[in-house]
Amino acid sequence: MCGILCIFRGECQQHNNHDAVNGCVEKRLDSRSLREIAFQASSKQRHRGPDHTGVLVDEKEQFALVQERLSVIGVKTGNQPFTSTDGTVHLVANGEIYNFRQMASAVNENRKVVSYEPRSDCDVLGAYYEQYGPEALLTTVRGMFAFVLYDRKEKRLLVARDPVGIIPLYVGWDADGALWFASELKCLVEHCPEVQVFPPGHFFYGRREEYKPKRYFNPSWNKEIPNNAVDLQELRHRLETAVESHLQCEVPMGALLSGGLDSSLIAAITARKLQERSGKRLKTYSIGLPGAGPDLHYARLVANHIGSDHTEIHFSVAEGLDYIRDAVYHAESYDVTTIRCIVPVMLLARYIRSEGLKMVLSGEGADELFGGYLYFHRAPTVGEFHHETVRRVQGLHLSDCLRANKGCAAWGLELRVPFLDTDFIQYVMSIRPEDRAPGGEGKLEKYILRRAFADGDYLPVEVLWRQKEQFSDGVGYSWIDTVSQWAAGRVSDEEFSQAATRFPFATPNTKEAFYYRLLFEERFGAGSATQTVQRWVPRTDWGCAEDPSGRKQDVHCGVKHHDEGSK
Repeated sequence: MCGILCIFRGECQQHNNHDAVNGCVEKRLDSRSLREIAFQASSKQRHRGPDHTGVLVDEKEQFALVQERLSVIGVKTGNQPFTSTDGTVHLVANGEIYNFRQMASAVNENRKVVSYEPRSDCDVLGAYYEQYGPEALLTTVRGMFAFVLYDRKEKRLLVARDPVGIIPLYVGWDADGALWFASELKCLVEHCPEVQVFPPGHFFYGRREEYKPKRYFNPSWNKEIPNNAVDLQELRHRLETAVESHLQCEVPMGALLSGGLDSSLIAAITARKLQERSGKRLKTYSIGLPGAGPDLHYARLVANHIGSDHTEIHFSVAEGLDYIRDAVYHAESYDVTTIRCIVPVMLLARYIRSEGLKMVLSGEGADELFGGYLYFHRAPTVGEFHHETVRRVQGLHLSDCLRANKGCAAWGLELRVPFLDTDFIQYVMSIRPEDRAPGGEGKLEKYILRRAFADGDYLPVEVLWRQKEQFSDGVGYSWIDTVSQWAAGRVSDEEFSQAATRFPFATPNTKEAFYYRLLFEERFGAGSATQTVQRWVPRTDWGCAEDPSGRKQDVHCGVKHHDEGSK
């Protein structure tokens, strides 16, 4: 997990020589060099990459590339920005490329002189681009990524983000029309009156002034309802393959273990793979309020079952409340669910990083793919169920991925999410919705995922068939109840009555939401930054409660836990 920042100004149109260009830049930047302003802007995301800061600036062509590095692969050779052998292609990237060795082999097939050895997994992006071009690169690469590549010869930028936006990326324009990119919003708002989210599954290839991203990831299930029946053995094989691809790492690693189905499956598969590879025990971590959260109990069961080296982290409600302002700042969001959830994530990440780990795996994404949230029981038709899962997958970059990535990155910890492996997504979302949807006596949410792992002793039965418990609920019910009351107590009735006037865009519907919006605008202003946030709410038009807590849905603890695998 790293952070990138890029500025592309272009030469001043009225000047042609190098000295004149530099003079114009000095005036424009109020005596600060382009290097200074890029370095200082990127410092706001240095928590993402505490191991190294790399800066590349060209005052003549007026561009700056900065990378804040968390070294995970190619620890000794992978400092960025990368520059090609002939000095014409520059690259900064954030993420992990899981098929980089296969891509490196493909690059070597076309090289006639010196063989190519990647300096890190992300280095292959530049080499593959040089050999095969942007379109081939984007159809071949597998991983979580956001990158910016500048081709001097072509005077073109290539900017791209992974299919569902696991890795964050923002774009902005300053008052002089310069184009900016950054991993975090906080790097841009001071300089750019206009900021946007760079959309996942999109790319831009062209000159700076031509900026207009296009979609490269456009699967058929985005619009069409699939009709492929599930193959449970294939489903299990696909997830195991995804987990294995996510284990490439040169530094200490572990797994988050909430005790729910999703993180438990990832931890169970990882523990087996790690034992097979090296004979090592997997380190797992969970968090909750002392004696209050249901997740801690189930996490202990799983850890004992899979033989992991398990650690429980406890926090008090008061400690959690201390982090609310930091939560809004690091999440760069005022969404209620995001703020409620990111606090325990940040506390957990801080502890894990203190133990020397740099990478953890987690179970994000399964609820969106399989319709795991409890409100999915209310879907009126299987067609509506499918379209809602598509909507949730398309919104991951503004909800679960945002919270998980930024919560861990706040302490320099990389989070990997095997459920969101591109090939796994393609397989699951191509399964007909009647197989994926919950409903009927005993058919829990994520039923086919449970059935796929019912054999093989992956998990204790009581965890495999445990009802969905949303993370902010599972750490302890009193956390949500208290933080909601605490935040609401900081907003008067008079203030809240003016909510629609003060916040005409995405007007807060509760005092808790109002308070988070106030904190957001303190840090990020009231301009276009507010439109980079999406609120996570269930489908109220399906008759669901509006509060995002799973406990507010009427099926909570009301679905029979039916162990089909025991029959």
